[in-house]
Amino acid sequence: MSETLNSVNQHQVKRLEARITTEQKQLLSRAAALEGQSLADFVVSRAQKAAKETLLEHERLRLSRRDQEAFVEALLDDEPPGERLHAAAQRYLQRRQS
Repeated sequence: MSETLNSVNQHQVKRLEARITTEQKQLLSRAAALEGQSLADFVVSRAQKAAKETLLEHERLRLSRRDQEAFVEALLDDEPPGERLHAAAQRYLQRRQS
């Protein structure tokens, strides 16, 4: 059974190689040591975090582009704020004063 699990794990794990300068390796090694992680674990965890943040940021940008026209129209609309917006502004001001 353990042989089967090991072979499955080996197929799921991929290798990543990168060439870095001596200074970069020293910097990363020091940071990893401070976090109590191996260099590889530190680099992978930080790269994964950066990748997730990048994907989220691009998703937000895509949504804002899609809704850009409606947003601009709302900003340029000459009509006064409605009752719901006025009530929301009042709630915001009350919370800020607390």
